[in-house]
Amino acid sequence: MRIEQVILVDEQDQPVGACEKMSAHEQGLLHRAFSVFIFNSRGRLLLQQRSKGKYHSGGLWTNTCCSHPRPGETTEDAAYRRLQEEMGFQTELFHAFTFTYRAELDKELVEHEIDHVFTGIYEGEVFPNSEEAMDHSYMDMAQLEESLERFPDKFTVWLRIAFPRIKSWWQDHFEHSVVLAG
Repeated sequence: MRIEQVILVDEQDQPVGACEKMSAHEQGLLHRAFSVFIFNSRGRLLLQQRSKGKYHSGGLWTNTCCSHPRPGETTEDAAYRRLQEEMGFQTELFHAFTFTYRAELDKELVEHEIDHVFTGIYEGEVFPNSEEAMDHSYMDMAQLEESLERFPDKFTVWLRIAFPRIKSWWQDHFEHSVVLAG
């Protein structure tokens, strides 16, 4: 079995080394990550419910996919790789923004990440890997915002943190075209 490593970074996202993934999360070490947010042409966001077998946040709803680039792999290449591995499809991705966060998780783990957010539009079938995602659903942004407010514990911490920025990005880049198309 391959031991997964993450890229350790400084506050400016410059690589400073590599570390085994679980160890990085146990120690709360700052590392590079990415999150992918896929929308359909009606502006609905594709969410996944994380498999209960995940090493943290199992059973919670989150964005389309997320993970970490491997040492020697670009963040963009990793986003394409994991979208295929987790959700079973490919589509063009665009870098939307980057944010840094630190949050305590279940199982005494800590996420301390510089998270690169990618977006895309996809209309085809979704083939989630059951080891990664136990369910998936497209959700309207207003419905998601209400659900995040009413039931925050049903969603991953990084989705709750990223949502205001992805909503702003969606309003700036997508909402107008959805209104025109509707």
